[in-house]
Amino acid sequence: MKKILTIALVILVAATLFAAGTKEQSTAKVLTVGATPEPHAAFLNLVVDDLAAQGITLKIREFTDYVTPNEALETGELDANFFQHVPYLESFNKDRGYHLANAGGIHVEPFALYSKKYKTLADLPQGATVAIPNDPTNEGRALLLLQSAGLLTLGANAGLEATPMDIAKNPKGLKFREIEAASLPRVLQDVDAAIINGNYAIPAGLIATRDGLLVEGSDSPYVNVVAVKQGNENDPRIVALVKALRGDKIKEYVAAHYTNGEVVLVSK
Repeated sequence: MKKILTIALVILVAATLFAAGTKEQSTAKVLTVGATPEPHAAFLNLVVDDLAAQGITLKIREFTDYVTPNEALETGELDANFFQHVPYLESFNKDRGYHLANAGGIHVEPFALYSKKYKTLADLPQGATVAIPNDPTNEGRALLLLQSAGLLTLGANAGLEATPMDIAKNPKGLKFREIEAASLPRVLQDVDAAIINGNYAIPAGLIATRDGLLVEGSDSPYVNVVAVKQGNENDPRIVALVKALRGDKIKEYVAAHYTNGEVVLVSK
């Protein structure tokens, strides 16, 4: 009887270890990625089958803001996220003490100044109210865009995280409303103009090269990247994801859906 109990115990332990090992292997092949809807989640949905062919189950979680997906990545709730550019990522790390890293650049969404009231930049009146993103890097990006057109001049030490307090010259007397980025398309009709991120402009039916009074140049340093926790840049699942997002499916999708330059693919 004692021998039978011993054998049964050995079998039970072996079965438990096997089940645990199987679960661990299964979990290791799941890749959970957070993204804003367009074009990021759209891109991810295109490569689900490509990753499945490599034994990787891609799970996509959509977010409508810029803060939550970074919080979820830092806590390990996500394996990666795809919505932000490098200056924003670096600013987030600095402000929050986070440990996020760039695993690969995919595309640029040109930043643009839009208006429902005026058709050209020259039409903007003296004292016009301009809505800009209220997060540090995109606010600075918006002000740098206005400076590129001569609408204002920033102080010499303003940098990428400039705020309206850094404006040295403002010949048109522009007034600024600092708004959460996702809300900018909704307030566009209430202001004279608004500078809107591509991933919020596109779902709102705005096309930078068609509707923008002022559009960021192709030399933009604001490349959208796949972000991971530091140390996970070479995780085989992440490497496979970046490769897929740089593949022909994405190129063909961009060529078919963003014919006016709303999305520009990069190779770095």
